[in-house]
Amino acid sequence: MPLPIPLKPALPLWPLLPGLVFPAMLLVLALDLHGGGLNLLGRFALAAVQPSLDPPLIASLLQGLQVTLITALLAWGVSCLAGCVLGLLSSRHVWLLVNGSTTGAVLVRRLLAPIRSLHELIWGLLLLQLFGLNGWVAVLAIAVPYAALLARVVSDQIDSRNPPASLALQRGGAGPGAAFVTAVLPTVGPSLISQMAQRLDCALRSAVLLGVFGLGGLGTDLVLSLQSLQFRELWSGLWILALAMVLLEVLLNRFPTGMILLLLTAALPAGLLWGSMLQLDLTAPQLADLSLFQAVDGAALMEALTTTPWPSLILSTLGLTLLASAVAISGPVLGLMAWPGRSAAHLQRWGWGLLRLFPPPLTALLLLMMVKPSLWLAGLALGLHHLGVMGRILVEDLDHNDPGLSQALRCMGAGQRQAWLMGELAPCSRSYLIYAASRCDVILRDTAVVGLVGGAGLGWQLIEALGSFHWAQVFWLVLAYATLTSLGELLMDRLQRQWACQAGSL
Repeated sequence: MPLPIPLKPALPLWPLLPGLVFPAMLLVLALDLHGGGLNLLGRFALAAVQPSLDPPLIASLLQGLQVTLITALLAWGVSCLAGCVLGLLSSRHVWLLVNGSTTGAVLVRRLLAPIRSLHELIWGLLLLQLFGLNGWVAVLAIAVPYAALLARVVSDQIDSRNPPASLALQRGGAGPGAAFVTAVLPTVGPSLISQMAQRLDCALRSAVLLGVFGLGGLGTDLVLSLQSLQFRELWSGLWILALAMVLLEVLLNRFPTGMILLLLTAALPAGLLWGSMLQLDLTAPQLADLSLFQAVDGAALMEALTTTPWPSLILSTLGLTLLASAVAISGPVLGLMAWPGRSAAHLQRWGWGLLRLFPPPLTALLLLMMVKPSLWLAGLALGLHHLGVMGRILVEDLDHNDPGLSQALRCMGAGQRQAWLMGELAPCSRSYLIYAASRCDVILRDTAVVGLVGGAGLGWQLIEALGSFHWAQVFWLVLAYATLTSLGELLMDRLQRQWACQAGSL
């Protein structure tokens, strides 16, 4: 009797499988359509080529952009400085050099895990309750989780290299610091500086997102324009933001390593000076009235724990993550396969760039003009933003492929889509899936920013609890959110290692 052969989808089909959610999503959203939405969508699209050029408006938007840039610059400087220090403290190799044990590194890593698991929006809302309106609230809301994220990158870079030369130098009489600077730092320095440069672009996007939720800057102007249906004003702000992001990306790509280090060194003083010129409140934050926290005792904590609908909150958070991940992972692959060709690819790149430009809450508000609020709508709004990111990653991988295999398949009679699937997508499917695993972890953290649309999820409930000063429930929700995102991070890391090991065995 022949042994059964396990059937598994071919590797290029794996990125397509999440796309099976699209028919159900489109059906649900079609049933939830309401009148008048298409007219508003037409006005919105037309305003993209007719933005308002009113001088007072442009001046106000440029003022908001400066506030956003200052917030991003200060947060970037603080997070890079703190992230490097925490990265050294959480590196197993550094602890081996210092005292021959990795116990300290493991402890620091575990302490940092819940810090980086919370979205910067949640940090912003928590810090806002502690310190009130202050310029440093938005800065620290970005810097705290970014420092923990960068610390993980720094420690992973150091531990992955783990050059034996440093231990040999130490055995030869060199001190731990000299051994690290001589043998470790030159091998990880360039890649770490590149990672830090990318963080500045991320900090700018986070600063815009915090502005959408009322923490000042260009994001506040954008959401006010959208809520008042002033689409021409909205597009004026979006084009200004797009220009700033493109300019920043070009500069960071062209800057040599020394220039990026100089920019990093000058980030804090330059941001403080710039903020003082705009008369921003960058004084040391003072603790607000903490009397509200006095009502939190054991009884209140137990009541909040037992009355919170945990199953529905956790399931809706996971469902939102799965929906958004399916849209983000399969969307670019389906688009390029459905409309192959160089001109179609260039057009889709422009579309993905616009999706990355829109913060997920703005996308959700725009979709609400046409569709009733639901978990499906929230998943689509969040997924579209990350689809833009995944599309950029995919085309960068495809650009590095050798077109010979695809051309050979075409010569053998394969259709254009078949040749693209097996000749172009197949070689980069594994690396795309590895990045998709890490993107799912980011999407899980981002569920907090669109949970309001579906009225579900831990992030939505946390925002509601903060608004009603229900601190006992806030405590449990923060703990649950941190635990869930930490577990998601562990799961995605395992998937990444599995794909990487399979790639290494090929």
